[in-house]
Amino acid sequence: MKWTVLAVGRARPPYADDLAHYERLLVKQARVEVVEVREDEQLERRIPERAWVCLLDAGGRERSSEVFAEWVEGRRQAGRDVCLVIGGPFGTPISRRDETISLGPMTLPHLLARVVLLEQLFRAHKILAGEPYHH
Repeated sequence: MKWTVLAVGRARPPYADDLAHYERLLVKQARVEVVEVREDEQLERRIPERAWVCLLDAGGRERSSEVFAEWVEGRRQAGRDVCLVIGGPFGTPISRRDETISLGPMTLPHLLARVVLLEQLFRAHKILAGEPYHH
């Protein structure tokens, strides 16, 4: 299975190094592709056709790292590709989604949210492998 992180905006400092860091760490754990689009209107057509679509939004369901790891395992067991969508600062106009999750009640800059998402994906895979989390 493949994880697609679909996000509005190009990675730039100070977040670009952190994003690259977690992408490198994830290579050993899962197939993850980060797709950047210029504006929200481009999101819908970049969602992989048969993927489980999960929108990240402050109004979504919050999970602890352990519960997120259980969710990751459930998605892996389902065997369906997953597309995690991070929209731009003015909301995300996508009609196709299977669920909405939140990284927490605080509003984060969108590039920081992407870093947190990649870190949590890495952490989830470490939890599931029963390995210590140190990087």
